[in-house]
Amino acid sequence: MTDKASIYTIAIIGGTGKEGKGLAYRWAKAGHHVIIGSRSFEKAQAAVQLLDEMLVEPFDLRGMNNADAVKACDIAVVTVPYSAHRQTLEALKPYLLDKIVIDVTVPLKPPKVTRVSMPLEGSAAQEAQAILGKEARVVAAFQNISHEKLLSQDEIECDVLVCGKGKEARQIVLGLVTDAGLIGWDAGPIENSVVIEGMTSILIGLNIQHKVSSAGVRITGITRGK
Repeated sequence: MTDKASIYTIAIIGGTGKEGKGLAYRWAKAGHHVIIGSRSFEKAQAAVQLLDEMLVEPFDLRGMNNADAVKACDIAVVTVPYSAHRQTLEALKPYLLDKIVIDVTVPLKPPKVTRVSMPLEGSAAQEAQAILGKEARVVAAFQNISHEKLLSQDEIECDVLVCGKGKEARQIVLGLVTDAGLIGWDAGPIENSVVIEGMTSILIGLNIQHKVSSAGVRITGITRGK
C-alpha cells in the first residue's frame, strides 16, 4: 500500500473499459481512492461491483458519471477510445484545468490498428494538451500495458514510459506507476509521447504475429528501479 502522504483521489474517465478497470484494480489495491467514471452511471456502478468481487477486501472504489468523477478527483485518467477522445475532453475541460491529466489514449484507427496513425497535433496526449490549454498538465503513460496483465496477480514484465508537461507532474505519475506494481521511466516532455503511442500499434502487430496478448516494452542497460 502506498504511503498515506501520497494517496490520491483518481478518476478514471471511461473507466468501464478494459484498461480503465485494470488501472482501477491496481490503484485501489494500493490504497488510492478510485472513481470509475462513465457516460452511464449504471455502467460505472456495474464496473465497481465487478472490481469489488475481484478485490475481496473492501477498498475505496466508487462509480459516477464522468463529470462528477472529474470534479471529485485530484488526478484524472483518460482511458476512452480515440474516437471519443476529443469530444470527451471538450465536454470535461472546465473541470480538468487544475488537475493532472494522465492520457492513456492511443490514436488507433480500426481496422488498421497495426499501422501507426497520429493526429495533427502529433499524438493523442498533445491533442489533449491543445484542447485543455497551455496551463493544463497532461501526462502520457500506460499505453503499452495490456489489461490482462493489469487485472492479474502476476508480476508484469513490462515497463511504463512517462512523458508530459512538467517534471513535477511526471514524478507524481511515476509514483502511480510504482503503486500499480510496475517500473516507470521519465521519458521527457510531452512531444516524446508520439513514440510511446506509436509503439502500441507495433505491439498489437507483434501480438497478432506471435498469437499472444501482452507484448510489451522493457528498458535494459539501466539498474532496475533507479
